[in-house]
Amino acid sequence: MQHVNIQKLNNQAFLNASAKRDDFVQELLASHGKIPDLVHEMILVEVWKQNVFPILCQLKDFNPSNSYLLYIMVHHEVTILSLLESIMFFKESCEAADDSLVDLVDYCHRKLIMLVVRAARNEAVTHDDKHISPAEELQNQDTASEFHISMRALPVLQYITDHTNNISVINRMLCTHNLPCLLVQLIECHPWSRRVDGELQNYIKCKWEKTPAEDQLKITMLEGQVWLALYNLLLKKDCQRKYDFNNFNRNQLLKLQSFMTDVLMDQLPPLIHLRQFLASLAFADPAPPKHQLVLEQIPEMRSNILTENGGKWKAIAKHQVKEIFSPSASDLKRQAERLTETYNFNMMERFFPHRCGFCGGDATRKCSRCQWAFYCDRGCQAKHWPKHKLHCRR
Repeated sequence: MQHVNIQKLNNQAFLNASAKRDDFVQELLASHGKIPDLVHEMILVEVWKQNVFPILCQLKDFNPSNSYLLYIMVHHEVTILSLLESIMFFKESCEAADDSLVDLVDYCHRKLIMLVVRAARNEAVTHDDKHISPAEELQNQDTASEFHISMRALPVLQYITDHTNNISVINRMLCTHNLPCLLVQLIECHPWSRRVDGELQNYIKCKWEKTPAEDQLKITMLEGQVWLALYNLLLKKDCQRKYDFNNFNRNQLLKLQSFMTDVLMDQLPPLIHLRQFLASLAFADPAPPKHQLVLEQIPEMRSNILTENGGKWKAIAKHQVKEIFSPSASDLKRQAERLTETYNFNMMERFFPHRCGFCGGDATRKCSRCQWAFYCDRGCQAKHWPKHKLHCRR
């Protein structure tokens, strides 16, 4: 089962990053040319969710007693993107992505547009789970997962801006999508933070967490990645030569000045150079972009999928109801057992070097209340309790 294999790779890449070990998963995928395959499969699932999944849920003869397989399909996109987030940290992965990097940039752009639109509408994901069918429950979960997917697209995009020197990719980010202005909108609407009943919450590690008063001026990792992407897109020489600093773009970029406080500079010192650049941009026109003849790569994955399957979505949905989403009890049990083994984190803990939540040393004790926080001794646990109690759950 493809999802199980990708999830195992994702788990291993996460363990390697957490333990600060060499990531052989990244090396394996890059050396065997599998990164374009991951990008293609992720876009394929995205198209399936937009065009086939809604039809499935409306079919009269589709009333699954178990939504397990649908759940796997809906969340397969998250799994692939999570794996890409881990491996695109490395420059070698961007190089190995080859032409698919343009498709990945377009994918990230679509997800960031979704974040901005959701923030502009002030949408909140709230659902009444009473008296709904399994298919309707999956639709609700799909709506919620789109927000998490869009958030995961932020670090992937930042890694691309870190590593790529591909002219077509740079042209796509700056000229086709005007990503600097889109990132300015994200800074303004800050979808990674919200207020609930007057309390500030930040989106950290794929969940909303209450932020203590003493930490409210700290930027989140997601916000920092947006700032670093802006830094790359505006200050790299290759990017500056391509970007058109016209009146509209310049006015949008100058909005950043009100956010670039000394507190922000202390947390991200490289942004001092960005602040200086914006100050000079306010008073002097930069050199116009150089227009050169470029043989540009065009993203093909999504358009090819849509062209090949356009007008066939209902037929595909009916075929999948019969052949995929109506498994026998034995098949369903076997697939569930494989997935259970994949998510057996108790087994993975044997190979995971836990760190103390207070001092960062080797940890041998676990919080008995939530079973998630680790400490080297009771002293560190007691010292960390004022902060940990805000997130500790039974």
